[in-house]
Amino acid sequence: MRLTSLREEVLEANLELVRRGLVLYTFGNASGITRDEGLVVIKPSGVPYETMKPVDLVVVDLDGKVVEGSLRPSSDLPTHLILYKAFPGIGGVGHTHSRAATSWAQAQREIPCFGTTHADYFHGPVPVTKPLAPAQIRSDYEANTGRVIVRRFAKLDPFHTPAVLVAGHAPFCWGKTPEEAAHIAVVLEEIAAMASQTLVANPKARPISKYLQQKHFFRKHGGTAYYGQKK
Repeated sequence: MRLTSLREEVLEANLELVRRGLVLYTFGNASGITRDEGLVVIKPSGVPYETMKPVDLVVVDLDGKVVEGSLRPSSDLPTHLILYKAFPGIGGVGHTHSRAATSWAQAQREIPCFGTTHADYFHGPVPVTKPLAPAQIRSDYEANTGRVIVRRFAKLDPFHTPAVLVAGHAPFCWGKTPEEAAHIAVVLEEIAAMASQTLVANPKARPISKYLQQKHFFRKHGGTAYYGQKK
């Protein structure tokens, strides 16, 4: 039953990326994991979103072996698997080529925390990875993409910074569920667009103070959070 519901959650996460304008044609993908079974559900490669159904999603184990499904999984599957192995608390991963966030990735620049909208979701700048070396691109490209993300997070908390810009490529986002991963992807795109417009309005703009960053992040996250209603 859990696998059935996860298929539906992953399909909904993929469709949310389309609804929010983060995906064109078959760009991007979202996945989810059932930790107790060690199985990942992911979008099939190259299948149009408008025709996709839960049964079309591919189920694989953490080694990438197909367990259920007749279609090939997304070509980005190795990246997703490495993130699930490295960040054991996450339950969903989303990958887009959305315009604003991808522009920052192509510029190979982290997104500074220019304001409190950013600070509500990310504790500090949105990081960018180092570019892949030619040998890393020639062989095991997608797996090496995952590895370069993990290396970038050697000193970062993936739940305090739930997204990364892969240099020259595009963003990957994650969360406790596929729905949350898609939500972060939407927020990241808005923050990236705001940051670009901030620099147009003031090329000398600087990040807000660390105090203001801390205040906004921790009023929504962690043990001292007080934003929203009690659960």
